Amino acid sequence: MLPQIRKSDSELARATSPAPTQTGASSLGARQPASPFRSGSHGAPSVIGPDLIIEGNLISRGEVQIEGEVQGDIHGTHIVVGEKARITGGIIAEECIIRGHVLGTVRGRRVLLQTSSHVEGDIYHQTVAIEQGAFFEGKSRRTDDPIAGISRRERHQDPPALTPPMLLPSEPS
Repeated sequence: MLPQIRKSDSELARATSPAPTQTGASSLGARQPASPFRSGSHGAPSVIGPDLIIEGNLISRGEVQIEGEVQGDIHGTHIVVGEKARITGGIIAEECIIRGHVLGTVRGRRVLLQTSSHVEGDIYHQTVAIEQGAFFEGKSRRTDDPIAGISRRERHQDPPALTPPMLLPSEPS
């Protein structure tokens, strides 16, 4: 029975995804883990549980659901920040649904701040929706492609310059 449900979801995704005007706040507001316009993801989401603290960056090719704490940047296709979650760092994703605390920059094509969210930082987006009651302190910037070139820039970035060793004055001979 499940394959039939998934098949109808993927058919629904194909029917709604070609029109860019249909990916607005109504599709972002879905609180279901599997929203219809994410046809590229396969399998179950990766879950960071409420008892887990991660210090470092996260990179995922699929959906990541965060219920714990992350101190670092998060890169993924679909990021869901749970109500009790705390993120200290940036988020870069195709779609980002925030229900918890984020302290850092959010970059995503589709960004949704739900009622329980608390975001302190700038949001770079193609589409943004902010529900009544959500806390947001920062700048909201609409760009055509908020995630373009982000990972490319990081790969080609020069390593930080090393500080030259301290030279001591030489004594006269």
